[in-house]
Amino acid sequence: MSQQNIPETIPEGYKKNALGHLVPIASIREQDLLRDEVARRVAAKWMELHEKMKALKAETFADVNDIIRISGDKYGVGLGGEKGGVTIATYDGSIKLVRSVADVITFTEEIESAKALIERCLDRWSATAVTADSAAGIQNLRAIAGRAFAKNRNGNLKKNDVLDFLRTDIDDPDWKQAQQAIRDSIHVSGTSTYIRLYVRKGEAGPHVAIPLDIASV
Repeated sequence: MSQQNIPETIPEGYKKNALGHLVPIASIREQDLLRDEVARRVAAKWMELHEKMKALKAETFADVNDIIRISGDKYGVGLGGEKGGVTIATYDGSIKLVRSVADVITFTEEIESAKALIERCLDRWSATAVTADSAAGIQNLRAIAGRAFAKNRNGNLKKNDVLDFLRTDIDDPDWKQAQQAIRDSIHVSGTSTYIRLYVRKGEAGPHVAIPLDIASV
């Protein structure tokens, strides 16, 4: 057995601190011990729920794949796997299980040219704005551009914000060139598959997503 696989044993009556030192429990402040106890208790519950959610996800995907395969077998075609969107609903339509597949989009270095062209447009329009409304509109576009081209904590651009520029049609050569640069920069690096559950509220109400994200509960 390698050294890495040997579980660490902390002597009774001691706790390890953040520096890796063994500290007698008797010398640790009561508040520090309470904080440690709460953090460990909550973490244990979260890890247990995390494992259950992983198992639920795997089971859900398997169930969806099975019904697709059974449908294919009925017509003599081989189906299955996690490709393609599909909706599985209850007979009364009150519950929908939706599997969707989305492209994973990244942007090449050409996005920097698009950013420069958009900034050029905004600078030029700002210099020639003749009304307060037009100046305000330009400032709004500048704020949108700032958010769109600001990278998140993982170093990635906000995909939907960047693609929104393709939906804004402005009759300006630089703007159209910027849109083309965005199109040229789009790189599909793969796909992601999602499953969401929707439940209808009331007999004729809308379907509402049931989130498993703890922040959305």
